[in-house]
Amino acid sequence: MGLENLILLLVLGVIFLPFILAIGCLVLVMTCPWSRNFRSGYVNLLLKIFQYGTGRIESAEQKKLETIKEKNGIANGNIAESVDLVEDNCSSGHAIIKSSAMSKEDLVLLPNGNSSPKTSIPKNRSFNSLKNDFILSDCLDFVHAGVEAIIEDEVTQRFVAEELKSWNLLTRTNRHYEFISIRLTVTWIIGFFIRYFILLPSRITICFLAVIWLTLCTGLVGFLNEGAMKRAIYEKVSIWCFNFLSCALSAVITFHNKENIPKCGICVANHTTPVDVMVLHCDNSYALIGQRHGGFLGIIQRALARASAHIWFERSEVKDRETVAKRLKEHVDDPDKLPILIFPEGTCINNTSVMQFKKGSFEVGSVVYPVAIKYDARFTDAFWNSSRHSMIQYLYMMMSSWALVCDVWYLPPMHRRAEESAIDFANRVKAVIAKQGGLVDLSWDGALKRMNAKKEWKQKQQEEFSKRLKVE
Repeated sequence: MGLENLILLLVLGVIFLPFILAIGCLVLVMTCPWSRNFRSGYVNLLLKIFQYGTGRIESAEQKKLETIKEKNGIANGNIAESVDLVEDNCSSGHAIIKSSAMSKEDLVLLPNGNSSPKTSIPKNRSFNSLKNDFILSDCLDFVHAGVEAIIEDEVTQRFVAEELKSWNLLTRTNRHYEFISIRLTVTWIIGFFIRYFILLPSRITICFLAVIWLTLCTGLVGFLNEGAMKRAIYEKVSIWCFNFLSCALSAVITFHNKENIPKCGICVANHTTPVDVMVLHCDNSYALIGQRHGGFLGIIQRALARASAHIWFERSEVKDRETVAKRLKEHVDDPDKLPILIFPEGTCINNTSVMQFKKGSFEVGSVVYPVAIKYDARFTDAFWNSSRHSMIQYLYMMMSSWALVCDVWYLPPMHRRAEESAIDFANRVKAVIAKQGGLVDLSWDGALKRMNAKKEWKQKQQEEFSKRLKVE
């Protein structure tokens, strides 16, 4: 029986050896500096094409402006009115309510108590004065603020695609810019052919080969004995494999402040997409923590677990905070293990803001290494809306986009101050990441993506509202 197994292994080795060597050669070619320079040149070419498309759109809008002016007899000097009329006729997007009596900072539900002196109701009015001086228009600002909060609240805007200032020649828009002019239509058709008939098949092939290569390499590393040599080999292999995997998205990643690269402890970053893990692994190795998955993500998880220490939880264990904290602390306290990568938001946000950080990862250690990630939305919408798209659908959308372009900033390590709570420490780290990445710093919990607001949050807003109606 042993001889038969040996012969079988030799036969399989002879059959698959050319295939493995071919993948290895492809990895060397795709991860060399020449390949990175080629991708950078490809991105620069796309920018010039986008500028050309923007120019064609502006020219078409200008022609429509002149046509509407002639049709409606608008005077040449009345440019403001003509622009408004063109927007009404040409824009198919949904309008946004504009503040008139009160600015966004003066909404009645804000807790600072400041309001517009022209239209606000004083905080302390007697019942008689309120009864005698009541004007129906007094309530309009409250109604306005309520309607604006429903339509443009800060939370739901963070779970939709980021709005672009200029069109990127993708059809994921409702404005149909590809039909504005013949030249732009031809450009869009050529781009469509390149994306779906050249880039998409080649990217799927590269992704398939990269997953096989990652599984093979981590499997071989897993046979090594635990120690410094295994960690050093895994660091090189993982960076190499993830750089190959990034080619499946034509990734162009710029890393800043490499002197702050984390080598141990806890690394926290803002979260836009599962691809964040691949992006950060292209420059450094990390241990990961999270829930066990099946399918494509499950294959990656099992491959990584063979070669290094990662923390994977079953669905029933994720809600057990003591178990999570214990295993996390054991990992952080071991100097021989890789820095653990955590996304404290707990869900994907649409690349415009940073939402509430969970305090759990800030209770374990006193040192945290912040990392800020910002994607360039002109080339692809990196945000994964998991409530609308499956992982396969999301990868299809990413691979059929132009490229994945992003910046990564390594920030100096931050220490928890004496008498500072874990929540305050988390908020301080979040503010630093938001500032560096040019993101909006929000205190709302990203879990509102899938659940209703907590009762105490509603009560707090009701209390603030009642203070403005308080009478003596």
